[in-house]
Amino acid sequence: MKLQLSAAALALAFALPAQAQTEIQWWHSMTAVNNEWVTDLAKNFNASQKEYKIVPTYKGQYDESMTAAIAAFRAGNAPHILQVFEVGTATMMASKRAIVPVGKVMTDAGFKFDPKAYVPAVAGYYTAPNGQMLSYPFNSSTTIFYYNKDAFKAAGLDTNKAPQTWPEVALAAAKLKASGHKCPITLAWQGWTQLESFSAWHNVEFATKQNGLAGLDARMKVNSPLHVRHIENLGNMAKTGLFIYKGRGATAQASFVSGECAMIQTSSGFYGDVAKNAKFAYGLAPMPFYPDVPGTPQNTVIGGASLWVMSGKKPAEYKGIATFFNYLSSPEVQSASHKRTGYLPITTAAFKLTEQSGFYKQNPGTDVAVNQMIRKVTDKSRGIRLGNYVQIRTIEDEELEQVWGGKKSAKEALDSIVKRGNELLERFQKANKA
Repeated sequence: MKLQLSAAALALAFALPAQAQTEIQWWHSMTAVNNEWVTDLAKNFNASQKEYKIVPTYKGQYDESMTAAIAAFRAGNAPHILQVFEVGTATMMASKRAIVPVGKVMTDAGFKFDPKAYVPAVAGYYTAPNGQMLSYPFNSSTTIFYYNKDAFKAAGLDTNKAPQTWPEVALAAAKLKASGHKCPITLAWQGWTQLESFSAWHNVEFATKQNGLAGLDARMKVNSPLHVRHIENLGNMAKTGLFIYKGRGATAQASFVSGECAMIQTSSGFYGDVAKNAKFAYGLAPMPFYPDVPGTPQNTVIGGASLWVMSGKKPAEYKGIATFFNYLSSPEVQSASHKRTGYLPITTAAFKLTEQSGFYKQNPGTDVAVNQMIRKVTDKSRGIRLGNYVQIRTIEDEELEQVWGGKKSAKEALDSIVKRGNELLERFQKANKA
């Protein structure tokens, strides 16, 4: 009888399913080598414990994934974690019902969470005026300069010295063109690199109210004499074939990796793609500047994206999210991600660990992004946080394309960006009045 009972109990035990893991849906916008990185992060976390399973899903480019998540939230089936690019920060901050502050998620789950552990320029951007961190800094990047050393050599340029100033960039581009290069320089993320980062690097206002960080009544200021001068110079370079426009967003990056374009200004997060796929010697360097502007260079602003926690989930799911974020915060995981992708190490401990490992010495230029970000910031260079900024970026693209195509002057295009941008800022301010 006992034998029969134990056999029955054993059969029942085998029939019962193992305790189900709590699944955490993570919507992101990472492609190519960075998609591989995101997949590996989830895989390694899932292998490190048995309670939770992170399920990463690519949901299109940044603006597409944000739109999809808003629609999903309204329908009651939003993901647990949403990756949002930095220009969507003000919109997410205003969506109080849709999100749960990351600081609250971490402390509610019993994890020690100290915003001071994060690189100040990174943490400050995602922190509310009351000091609460709203989203988790994930793939934080900044604008840097890449150049093809083989192309430089063929053009008789110094392969170990990137152009430091914009006049030097124009001279290098002319030599590259003379040596037969059909695309001396291109640009990715043109609004971010040529207006936002450009403004901070030169310590000039992009918008009033500390670029939006000090209030919703901020208004655009990108039609200053310096901005006009810079866009006019690039427009002239486009006319003479020194600057070749390759399209919006990250589109231009492929032309650098292929060797078609010899110089590019884009995200530090492009490093992983270059390191893996470029078949030529390359260099990483700081952003160029105009040497006659006082106090230049200053510091660059944050790019990339952060992870937002969506509301309306179960306590066990929030515990899983916090456990995952705690895993991502470890210096070892952070340092490995920084080395692999070129995104910034978001904690001071991760930066120190990377430095101690000798990575920066072995890979010259990989510390450029960090050094640009950790300089002392000013009210004009802390970052840019404007409402409706996804739409404003589209306006920047539209107007700058008119300059590159010779259809508008730099002043006309920048005046139009200010006028059209301010209309959107006024609309956002009215919609979000307390």
